[in-house]
Amino acid sequence: MVPDATADGAVIELDDVRKIYRMGTEDVPALAGVSVRFRRGSFWAIMGPSGSGKSTMLNLLGCLDRPTSGTYRLHGEDVGRLSDDALSELRLRRLGFIFQSFNLIPQLTVRENIELPLYYLGWEAPAAAERARELADRVGLGNRLAHRPTELSGGQQQRVAIARALANDPDILMADEPTGNLDSATGDQIMELLRELNGQGKTIVMVTHEPDIAAHASHRLHMRDGRVEQVEGEGS
Repeated sequence: MVPDATADGAVIELDDVRKIYRMGTEDVPALAGVSVRFRRGSFWAIMGPSGSGKSTMLNLLGCLDRPTSGTYRLHGEDVGRLSDDALSELRLRRLGFIFQSFNLIPQLTVRENIELPLYYLGWEAPAAAERARELADRVGLGNRLAHRPTELSGGQQQRVAIARALANDPDILMADEPTGNLDSATGDQIMELLRELNGQGKTIVMVTHEPDIAAHASHRLHMRDGRVEQVEGEGS
């Protein structure tokens, strides 16, 4: 069983994590020794210029990639020691993902898009449909269940993506530029929804390059050249 957290309440721990990519004959360091801890129920914004390592950081935190060296513990579990199948299971059961481009399947309805993670978890169709209806109501789209993504606004599509990310009831949400394709007013609405989810106990880790979006988070981690340059926020 995966433990809930370490004794100090950290659900994410990185100790001297490095990530090096091989580009032809050269080694390119994307992360150059990152050590940081995220506590349960915190809301983090990871910021930095292009090439700072923030996207690599989110990929590692989301178990989409592995560190070259160093240790990443998620709920006390050393991620680097897990098999590919165990990593997939961890992502499916403990993490939710929200992307800038929504990543909805255009041929599926709102309900079917929300249900997708539950299909992989083996839920029965009636229970999955009920869960989708519940989550659609939660994000304000209960009257759009039969619509397809192309029939929705950008903000509505992102709400569907958030509902899908919540389908497996993850304790951690990973958000990659979640307002990047939205106008400022709609972006603020999405951030209010994320803050509401954080207030309900979800740990949120978000990549953004926009200071006004980052201001919604309780903590801000600034990166440059693959290193943590500065940490701001409550208890930092």
